[in-house]
Amino acid sequence: MKKLPFIQLAIIFILISAGALATQGYMPELKKQLKDTFSTLTHTPKTRDLNKEILEPITVELPLPRVIPPIPEELITKEYDKHLFAGENNGFGAIENESHLNKLIEEQELVLINEGQGYEVMNLTHSHPYITPYSKVVLEELGLAFQILTDSKSSMTLTSVTRTPEQQKSLRRRNSNATSGESSHSYGVSFDISYIRFNGKKNWNRSKQKKLEKILTEFQDAGKILFIKERKQSCYHVTVR
Repeated sequence: MKKLPFIQLAIIFILISAGALATQGYMPELKKQLKDTFSTLTHTPKTRDLNKEILEPITVELPLPRVIPPIPEELITKEYDKHLFAGENNGFGAIENESHLNKLIEEQELVLINEGQGYEVMNLTHSHPYITPYSKVVLEELGLAFQILTDSKSSMTLTSVTRTPEQQKSLRRRNSNATSGESSHSYGVSFDISYIRFNGKKNWNRSKQKKLEKILTEFQDAGKILFIKERKQSCYHVTVR
């Protein structure tokens, strides 16, 4: 092995010594950095104590309670006046014409009814199968109650629903029993239920008629509806309050 000159050995010794000093000088800082990094990576946060957290209250928007105005006796000269009073207090007033009807449908002030559980609607010629949303809720309650008292396949039949004034006049020309002038059918809260048609067919059934009248009476006593038995048209004229 060839020996290195003394000068070269001295230079190597100086470099090694400087490196050692540098290592000693920087090692504490390096250790600190490694320790901090390791601590960050391995630190597990303590589980939150949910019982000690302050829970903020949740705001829930509740529907306004439905207020049914009492019927003023001084305004009632005949039973039908109660139906008109109920119609006038439904929110948007009487339907003026076909254009007004279409606007109410577009704004969902009136909703479609064609059939549902316990009821179905005939093909209508002088009215439209639309009523107010709340009236539909009550109609569906009537239909469900009818099925409970009869059977799950039974349905009552609606023969007339919402009319424009023009339709009311047209109906008056062919049906003397139709109201002349203002009708509760023009407020979107009235409909006629046949008591000789069930499951969409003309079928006299005394038992079902009695059960239907019993349901209507209970709903009227509860303040949900008003009804009149129209003998000429063989139907119950129902108005939702």
